[in-house]
Amino acid sequence: MKGLVYNGPGKIEWKEVSKPVIEKPTDALVKIVKTTICGTDLGILHGKTPSCKPGTTLGHEGIGVIEEVGTSVNSFKKGDKVIISCITSDGSCEYCKKQLYSHCEDGGWILGHLINGTQAEYVRIPHADNSLYAVPEGVDEEALVMLSDILPTGHEIGVINGCVKPGDTIAIVGAGPIGMSALLTAQFYSPAKIYMIDLDENRLELAKKLGATHTINSGSEDAVKKIMLATKDGVDVAIEAVGAAATFGICQNIIRPGGHIANIGVFGHSVDLEIQKLWIKNITITMGLVNTNTTPMLLKTVASGKIQPEKLITHRFKLNEIIKAYEVFGNAAKEKALKIILTN
Repeated sequence: MKGLVYNGPGKIEWKEVSKPVIEKPTDALVKIVKTTICGTDLGILHGKTPSCKPGTTLGHEGIGVIEEVGTSVNSFKKGDKVIISCITSDGSCEYCKKQLYSHCEDGGWILGHLINGTQAEYVRIPHADNSLYAVPEGVDEEALVMLSDILPTGHEIGVINGCVKPGDTIAIVGAGPIGMSALLTAQFYSPAKIYMIDLDENRLELAKKLGATHTINSGSEDAVKKIMLATKDGVDVAIEAVGAAATFGICQNIIRPGGHIANIGVFGHSVDLEIQKLWIKNITITMGLVNTNTTPMLLKTVASGKIQPEKLITHRFKLNEIIKAYEVFGNAAKEKALKIILTN
């Protein structure tokens, strides 16, 4: 079979690799139907994640059909169509019992990071009973791919950690797939105003269609000044969805007393925390890796049509065109790319 292999910073290759096999009784072997590329994959490609070693098949999202299950798998069987969670969970360790599945002692974020991932024709899924979800009949498969990672990430690490509540004024800094997922799921909690801040006018236009009440192009406007003039003293919740010093700086400068800064972005280096200004404001700063504990709820909202994450998809490729897909995703502004679907 073929897979997309990371060969070190700046190097990926679509090549022949060994087809995975069942290694433990709790494993499932899944034939990939659809997968995608995440900003985290680009981070690995750019050397941002040294824990991912050369020779690893990338990817941690997708849907597929089960080809084989281990003897201890009870919830799934050959032929079942499933959503693959980006987080692997054994369900029994200390962290899993706290719903901190991202820190599972025999799992967490391992797909396409510490073990071979989903950007391949087949993938081995450890702890299948806790790490897969059945695909409901009649639901858009492309929408379901968004449940692997970006929807629960935006919801849990952005919206829930940020304590978004009815009547709040919130700002989402970064209108990429994660920021858009935060936008979609923030609306569950009825904030009064949602500011979306980005450099890309195309993404800001889409954000308006998806529910943002205000947009700010931080390339042509002073986002901090505009928000501080438009509000009493800043926003209740600032969600950082980029992973850059400048965007984290915006969040620090627009948060009001008692507010929450929810950091979703993945940083590859240290950034400044203006604690000399913030300590007196009684704010809360959160960050983290998605636990996927809200995935079952989000699956119901997608199945019902309450949210439509398929609207984030801008490009579609065959799986064997993945090198081209990486080029497009890596030049997102020029290519007007948001989320890409790869079909096997």
